[in-house]
Parts: sequence; structure tokens; C-alpha cells
Amino acid sequence: MANAPHVAWIGLGSNLDQPANHVRRALSDLAAVPGLRLLAASRLYQTTPIGGPAGQPDYCNACAAVTCIQPPLVLLDALQAIEADHGRMRDVRWGARTLDLDMLAYDDLRMQHARLQLPHPRATRRAFVLVPLAALAPTLVLDNARVIDHLCRVDRSGVRVWPATAAATP
Repeated sequence: MANAPHVAWIGLGSNLDQPANHVRRALSDLAAVPGLRLLAASRLYQTTPIGGPAGQPDYCNACAAVTCIQPPLVLLDALQAIEADHGRMRDVRWGARTLDLDMLAYDDLRMQHARLQLPHPRATRRAFVLVPLAALAPTLVLDNARVIDHLCRVDRSGVRVWPATAAATP
């Protein structure tokens, strides 16, 4: 997989310490990773937290498409380094966070590894992933159906355009 260009789809989210700023900075951080190029980014969305502790603030979510030469686990390491640079703490599952970067898909690769499953195992059931991803890649196939078809089957009521924001661009 090394040295051949691949397309990866990344979900971005934050609900602490000026979430939109973390997501926008993360898009810039992605573009700065050697061997990675930001192709497109969705607009920002305000989303209601799902799961995790009660009383969390709303999230700012987006999706991005990147080309990369890194194999999936090396790309995952880069994503986790960006999260760490944003002060990400992994102490509460599905808890509030400064930044979450999830690899949603990597080409059409299917992968089961202790650190990474591709495509992302819950992406097709999460409106906060599907709404921004459908804006970028409605015909991308995840779990044997197009993103837009998965989106038709989920409740989108907790997803709104981020207030007073234009589309995030690369």
C-alpha cells in the first residue's frame, strides 16, 4: 500500500474548548501531514451527543477526504498524534473531547485489526457522520450501500448546520 495514492475519509468532531476552532485547525493539521493531501472538507455541523455521559455539550462535526501514501495504521497514528496535539484525553468512552478523528474508510479496504476496523463499524448508523459525508461523497459505498442510502435510514433531527459558518474548505 505504500507509495501508491489512496483516498481516505475522515470524520472530525469536537465538543470542548471552542469545538469549531478545533475542527478547523484539525483540517489544517491534516493538510500538513507529510504524504497527505486534503481534497475536500464538508461544512461544519452542530450535533446532539449520542451515547456517553449525560449533559455533554453539542458537537461540531465535519468530514474530510484526503489522499495519502501511508498505509492505514500509519495514517491512524498521524490522526491520533493530531488528536493529542489538541489535548485529546481518552479517559471516558464516548465522553466529551477536544478532538476526535475517525478513519471512516480507506479506498474500499476491509480491515479488522485490534486498532482499526474499516470501514468504520458504526459510521452507517450515525447521522453526525452520514450528513457531512453525504455532502462530499453521496455515492461512496460503505457496508454494501451508498452513503446517501444509509442516510435515508437514520434520524437526522440532531444534526444542524453549525451556526454562522460557511463551508469549511481545504
